Amino acid sequence: MNLSEQSEAKVFYIVGASGSGKDSLIRGFRELLRHDEAPIVSAHRYITRENTIDEGSVYLSEPEFLLRERNNFFSMSWQANGLHYGVGTEIHQWLNSGYSVLVNGSRAYLPKAKEKYGDHLHSILVDVPEKMLRQRLQARARESDLAIESRLDRHRELKRTISCDSEVSNENSIETGASQLKAIIFSTMASSTSKPEQSMYRHSKKEVIRGNQYIE
Repeated sequence: MNLSEQSEAKVFYIVGASGSGKDSLIRGFRELLRHDEAPIVSAHRYITRENTIDEGSVYLSEPEFLLRERNNFFSMSWQANGLHYGVGTEIHQWLNSGYSVLVNGSRAYLPKAKEKYGDHLHSILVDVPEKMLRQRLQARARESDLAIESRLDRHRELKRTISCDSEVSNENSIETGASQLKAIIFSTMASSTSKPEQSMYRHSKKEVIRGNQYIE
């Protein structure tokens, strides 16, 4: 992707285990954001799950998804849990217009996303304690206990091997978590715009927000 080096736009790449509540936090962030408050937009995620009800996701049949993928209509695409996921190339126009983009991403795809966007990418992990994660997965009643344990095994492995720039602990209310997410995003955008000579800025330390405090 040819993103101008002078661009201060960021790809805020949000990741988290199924059940961590990242979809709800992204929706909460969008509700908190005033349209004139900051140059940031949220990308749709294309998915082959037919019963998708999240307004941030768009359902595609598998043949239609693969057609778009073959024709390079996705800026990013991956597979997980038997499903196809993608983010459209429209985000490149937004980035080159100076708008940062919020992306609902995949932890396993994160290394490729970093390679693609370099220092324009800022990754944020939405995390919850494993006990709470198991309870949420069981409450959804989508999968068998065996499938849930498989998800938790994958969660442990990815948490051990994947490092993000920032982290939000989503143990409390959606409003609290969304406010924490907003604080990270606005802090990163402010750092980028206040240091034009470092417009491709990346945090050197992982930041964790609990309550209203950063923990490094």
